[in-house]
Amino acid sequence: MEIKCWGSRGSISVSGKEFIKYGGSTTCLEVTAESGETIILDAGTGIRKLGSDPVAGAKKKYYLLFTHVHWDHIAGFPFFKPLLEKNRSIEIQNNVFLKLTIKEILDYLMSAPFFPVTMEAFKATRTFRDDLTGCFTIGSIDIETIPLSHPGGGYGYKLTENNKTFVFLTDNELGVDHPLSKGFDSFLTFCSGADILFHDAEYTPEEYPSKTGWGHSSYKDLLDLAVKAKVKQLGLFHINQERTDIEMDNIVTCCRKILKQKKSSLDCFGVAAGMHFKL
Repeated sequence: MEIKCWGSRGSISVSGKEFIKYGGSTTCLEVTAESGETIILDAGTGIRKLGSDPVAGAKKKYYLLFTHVHWDHIAGFPFFKPLLEKNRSIEIQNNVFLKLTIKEILDYLMSAPFFPVTMEAFKATRTFRDDLTGCFTIGSIDIETIPLSHPGGGYGYKLTENNKTFVFLTDNELGVDHPLSKGFDSFLTFCSGADILFHDAEYTPEEYPSKTGWGHSSYKDLLDLAVKAKVKQLGLFHINQERTDIEMDNIVTCCRKILKQKKSSLDCFGVAAGMHFKL
């Protein structure tokens, strides 16, 4: 499988010279299966650029999965250009969040007074699927989900193909068990031996105490998880909206020092928009 990041920023998109390296777009990942299917994880503002890309945006069919439906994970949906073309199709996971289906949420998002264009303006074939949940398969990729530790709930994803595994756990607070979470040990098992793990690392250990319960992790807790799970590569995700490139570089440096002290060979990096991985 191939993985490309189109947005890794948390909470709200940002712009400016201090945010060039890691980018300012919110969550959106593109995963391409060996069998050819394209899976999009979250429709944050990064999905706009995905849809405008000459290669990624030219595909005829997409599968769209959601971790949850907070603003930074759905705000780009109305601006995904392939939705405007009748020769395209998109199969959308129809999970339920606080008694509302994703279809109901997106319909509401694209209605007055919030948006001037309704879903009916889209010419692409849209199919909302209730079966894209739990454990399922898209093409040659097997997918498993886990409840996130986040206000209002959400889903983490494990994608496996040819015995290679990519795990995506954004908006996941390791320091607190939110109501739908199964606890730290469940995430440890879920991530065990992953070839690549992208995980929420929004806060420094100094910042986290005043943000406890907000649904995001301290990088110190994340390093503990990744080392115990024997993950091979670790991407720091959900970059704080105020975090400059220099500050994020400093966090990566700090994480690498901690890993060295732990005598871990884990490869740790900050996930930037435009990054591409192949498993």
